[in-house]
Amino acid sequence: MIEYRAQHFLWSVNDGVATLTLNRPERKNPLTFESYAELRDLFRALANDADVKAVVLTGAQGNFSSGGDVKDIIGPLTRMKPEAILGFTQMSGDLVKAMRACPQPIIAAIDGACVGAGAILAMASDLRCGTRESRVAFLFVRVGLGGCDMGACSILPRIIGAGRAAELLYTGRTLSGEEAHAWGFFNRLCERGLLLGEALGLARELRRGPTLGHASTKRMLHREWSMDVDAGIDAEAVAQAELVQTNDFRRAYEAFLERRTPVFEGN
Repeated sequence: MIEYRAQHFLWSVNDGVATLTLNRPERKNPLTFESYAELRDLFRALANDADVKAVVLTGAQGNFSSGGDVKDIIGPLTRMKPEAILGFTQMSGDLVKAMRACPQPIIAAIDGACVGAGAILAMASDLRCGTRESRVAFLFVRVGLGGCDMGACSILPRIIGAGRAAELLYTGRTLSGEEAHAWGFFNRLCERGLLLGEALGLARELRRGPTLGHASTKRMLHREWSMDVDAGIDAEAVAQAELVQTNDFRRAYEAFLERRTPVFEGN
């Protein structure tokens, strides 16, 4: 396991499931230049951590994230030179790229405020569990920007559909927890006190599955966005043929013959 000492959030690993908690509750867990970079580096490092099988991303004390910190990010951006501004927008986009590229499934556990860059982190996760009390908003237009931030125009329509994504990105309006679930942004709607437990339970369920299989599924879900259907079928044939040759596939077959649950080892 990679030893990782977080500076700008809480990080723990228990039996193959990592919990990453955004931890500035007094400000509803906003992001800073430093936390963006640290999150990017962590998700990049996870590509080489075979001991972490799934990640739960959440926020401390009743909120997911209020997005970019007004004092630490928004204010300084108004005084930066163009090349520095571009460096920041590229770096924040690299965080989403790192989340998509890490092989582990990422489950966002969302309560309270989930807005701006916080909504992007939820969007970039593979699965999302939310509460009725959550409030999701891609509110970039409210501060004079476009909805085109960190891949939102590419990823959000694929989750909730083009028309609904356009509405949220043009208006910046808030999506209630129940509406987020009805629209398919949330995979599950949980009671507030049970949210983290349900997200961790889902992560443990995925942890017991085939690590290589999950990584391949995640990779192909992203790769096939830019493929036509026939190309996707061909790419999946190659990916699945590689998985058939793994020890985990043989373990599953032997467990079936012996009428027991397979134990996957990721090779």
